[in-house]
Amino acid sequence: MASLDVEWIWVFDEIYKTLSVTNAADKLGITQGAASTALNRLRAYYDDQLFIRTSRGMRPTPRAVALHPVLHQVREDLEVARTGAPVFDPVKSHRTFRVCMTDLGEISLLPRLLSHLQSHAPGIHVEAEKINSDSPRRLEDGTVDLAVGYMPQLDAGFYQQSLFEQDFQCIASLSHPRIGKRLGKTAYGAERHVEVSNPGTGHTAMVDKALASAGVTRDIALRVPSFLAVAQIVSETELLATVPRYYALAMLSREPIRNLVVPYELPRYTVRQHWHARFHRDPGNVWLRQTVASLMPAAVMRHPL
Repeated sequence: MASLDVEWIWVFDEIYKTLSVTNAADKLGITQGAASTALNRLRAYYDDQLFIRTSRGMRPTPRAVALHPVLHQVREDLEVARTGAPVFDPVKSHRTFRVCMTDLGEISLLPRLLSHLQSHAPGIHVEAEKINSDSPRRLEDGTVDLAVGYMPQLDAGFYQQSLFEQDFQCIASLSHPRIGKRLGKTAYGAERHVEVSNPGTGHTAMVDKALASAGVTRDIALRVPSFLAVAQIVSETELLATVPRYYALAMLSREPIRNLVVPYELPRYTVRQHWHARFHRDPGNVWLRQTVASLMPAAVMRHPL
């Protein structure tokens, strides 16, 4: 049986992360042809295609998914053996971090994080994606480094750190013909609403459960998959939206809306950052978590809770 070349492991790990032979080659500083040759030899060695081209790019086969934790750990162990200890220097690093977050994270965290990187870690890149039902698996296999937001569905094997507390407010258009500066129970129940339905987070379920306990059923005229357009929709219609407070406050300067106290008791929740135990001691992951923890309170203080 042919031996497994160590360089092939690097190629496999980067293709798994980037889902692209070209991007993997760029990350490793080799030609695309060399990366393709390594992949072909890996396919022959494991007698599996490992990665299949799809409309969404290269996707790993079940065999590749099973191999990745083992080969990724081999790569890390070999790097430690070569250098003597795992070291991460943000100033010199060209690592790409993948962070999944809610729309609120994109609004509050991304601008500050990118500004911080420009000054303190100019070679580092960030790829952001929405939190969804697949996020726990992607955190576990290392294709995502960190998740920031409300993720009540995580099981054992994950670490988390509290960043700040959040609650809910209602937003309405400044020109709404029936809603003024205060919102009563009768008006809240009589108006039509826009709701965000995202299976990766628990905001909607939290609000629905609390309102159901109070005997309230909202007339949902529109359901959307994210918060990004909610404030604009509210500003241009007569719909109301019950949203996290930070989002409501952040949107006040961007859209002609007003924020209102919800006339029912809704729960508070904690926004956290989450990572898998496999990467708890990874120096780059540690640095990223520390950076996010230092930036998020500053972002929230712009709009105090």
